[in-house]
Amino acid sequence: MHLLPDYVYDELNGGVLVDVNSYLHPARVADDLYILGTYTSDHILGKQIVLYYGSFAATMGGSSKEAIRQQIRATLRHEFLHHLETRAGLFGKGTLVEEDREQMRRYFMRHKEE
Repeated sequence: MHLLPDYVYDELNGGVLVDVNSYLHPARVADDLYILGTYTSDHILGKQIVLYYGSFAATMGGSSKEAIRQQIRATLRHEFLHHLETRAGLFGKGTLVEEDREQMRRYFMRHKEE
């Protein structure tokens, strides 16, 4: 059973992959900002979503299976939305790209206050 409608998979020719590694965000201030998933659109590799199993384990090690499942679903939906916005040519105001930038801004502000 698909949790998402079939059309969201259109043009996702690289598929959905799972990487066992954990990845810290390259712009992090401390070792507290993991990348849970990415969406990439590459003219050679195609369009794909990657979930980083190790990042989930690092950030949610003591969580219940249901909490981890919910975070994986939320991350997948987030990356699929990047896919849909990219296909539609949406990159500006009101998009997930802008929301991601705002989350990073809040992250840096929290660290600046500390």
